[in-house]
Amino acid sequence: MDDLTILLTNDDGIDSTGFQALYEELSSLGDVTAVAPATDQSAVGRSISYSVTVREHEYGYAIEGTPVDCVVTGLGALVTDADVVVSGCNRGANLGGSTLGRSGTVSAAVEAGFFDVPAIAVSAYIPADEFAHGKHFTEVEVPAHQYAEAVQAAAYLVERTVDTDVFDYADYLNVNAPITDRATGEMEITRPSHIYQMGATRNGDTIELEDRVWDRMANGEIPDPEGTDRRAVMENKVSVTPLTAPHRTEHHDGLDDLAAQYPAQ
Repeated sequence: MDDLTILLTNDDGIDSTGFQALYEELSSLGDVTAVAPATDQSAVGRSISYSVTVREHEYGYAIEGTPVDCVVTGLGALVTDADVVVSGCNRGANLGGSTLGRSGTVSAAVEAGFFDVPAIAVSAYIPADEFAHGKHFTEVEVPAHQYAEAVQAAAYLVERTVDTDVFDYADYLNVNAPITDRATGEMEITRPSHIYQMGATRNGDTIELEDRVWDRMANGEIPDPEGTDRRAVMENKVSVTPLTAPHRTEHHDGLDDLAAQYPAQ
């Protein structure tokens, strides 16, 4: 395989530890150019700007914008010959179908799919007991060496999928790996979990939103069935979920009937 041209982005910001670890790992595979947010853009989903400011960075380009901005500006103007877009490595997992639209890390990969460029989103799972009882995951420091599994898995998949037919069937891969000092060598192809346990608690003028599944995970409960992304990561495996970027629609006779009966005024 010839050296690849890799566009690397993320949502934690270009100077984040996970980003730097992934940059170094991927550099052995080809020409890596960063086009990443200048500051933390976590959980911005598919937000996009009308214009962005670009400045040069030792890894490539820092963008005053969102992960989607980075992919559009990168593939449209800065790294137009990219063979693959890699987004990560995110501090914190992106597990379950409900997170896919919220995550800036995943949204960058989705945007690449619309450009018809293969993409891989990579995230590192921080054990829930680190933060489920009052400590937010953004307060948990993850040293570079604990991204070992995630960055190895990302490089492994980049090297072995881009020139194959994998991306004839998937627009992007959503990869989640446990934080660990060394790779375990266990990988599972998964589907997004449908478990959804968001809730809200009101306290006067404040309403706290929380995902209660993290509490269950911290207590050792795994509500997700076999074959799902969260189950695999909780079993210390690398989860690889192949996904498509466009929203899918399904034919529905009842809706056809409603449209046919829509009355004229």
